Amino acid sequence: MASSRQMHRLNALRVAKEVAPGYHADGGGLYLQISHSGSRSWIFRYSLAKRAREMGLGPLSSTSLAEARAAAAHCRKLLAAGVDPIADRQERKQAALAMPEALPFRQAAAGYIDAHRGSWKNAKHAQQWENTLDTYAYPVMGDVDVRDVDTAMVLRVLQPIWTKKNETASRVRGRIECVLDAAKVLGKRSGENPARWRGHLDKLLPKRERSKKVKHHPALPWGQIPDFMPRLVEREAPAARVLQLLILTCVRTSEALEARPEEFDLERRIWTVPPDRMKMEKELRVPLSAPALEIVREALKTASDDYLFPGQKARKPLSNMAMLNMLDRMGYSDITVHGFRSTFRDWVAECTEYPDSLAEMALAHAVENKVEGAYRRGDMLERRRKMMEDWARYCSGQTGVVVPLKTAATA
Repeated sequence: MASSRQMHRLNALRVAKEVAPGYHADGGGLYLQISHSGSRSWIFRYSLAKRAREMGLGPLSSTSLAEARAAAAHCRKLLAAGVDPIADRQERKQAALAMPEALPFRQAAAGYIDAHRGSWKNAKHAQQWENTLDTYAYPVMGDVDVRDVDTAMVLRVLQPIWTKKNETASRVRGRIECVLDAAKVLGKRSGENPARWRGHLDKLLPKRERSKKVKHHPALPWGQIPDFMPRLVEREAPAARVLQLLILTCVRTSEALEARPEEFDLERRIWTVPPDRMKMEKELRVPLSAPALEIVREALKTASDDYLFPGQKARKPLSNMAMLNMLDRMGYSDITVHGFRSTFRDWVAECTEYPDSLAEMALAHAVENKVEGAYRRGDMLERRRKMMEDWARYCSGQTGVVVPLKTAATA
């Protein structure tokens, strides 16, 4: 074994001042090489299988004496194990070239969302992807290479919300799985997907409640709507007009908030909601009753180029919380906006002779009876128009015009 004096012969001052061409030994096979042109670099000289070899460790300009000594020490360990340092370096370079370029999970997710954005029916879906991943996944794995995302990381994302926010957690899990699957197809990772459910996470996380109970939105009883509507009409806020139109037309919340001026034909008294704004992705023609038509006429006076009911922010509709806040201020915090569709549906069933299929069509629900759906070619617009006029009159308190159900006595 070489003595400490033989091992560290050079020092920083001598290295800086040395200019003589040749090999200047530091010990242990490490040399400072100075060429006749004046360039200076570190060399490790060794013998393997009775063959002398030299291995460059880097120029002096970028490799310090301490770094060169550390590299030489590593080479000596390899030689002691019977490994050629030059061959080992070549293998590591080839492995690095074969390894795919790093792809952070955040970047992989953004690429996945951009690739699928056009196939999703509305921008809100892409926004939900971005929001949930940004809130739950990115703090744990956003900057981690997709090849390094493992089960432990996925569990760190899901476990805090799996019980409290199970629906959200399930969607986050599925989105992580999709992103990692896409990364594997691109050759950025290999092996099983750590976010897969069946046969993997289902062994680590409690299963979701299997009973699919229908969650009903709290609704205003149909008998109270004649008292409710006059109070709503008295309100002057834009949210009151949106809510009034929603109740009179029975459309969904997003369909009312995102209504555009060009969708309304005032002469024919029809509101046409395009497929890309419908839950069933099918165009809906909404007949406008007299009071609904008047609401639209007034709203068009202050509408923007984008929305019938513009919000405070440019090119944005009224907030989806505006109507809920309106109900809260009116003392109806126990009901939801969506619940008014149930109010209408109950009124049709309890107070009129209009068929269920007509009410379902007004609500833009799918026709469950395939035979009925096959024979029904039109949308029964004019029949629905009469029903919506009766609904509007009932909402205004003119209950006498509602067609009563036949009783056993009259039958």
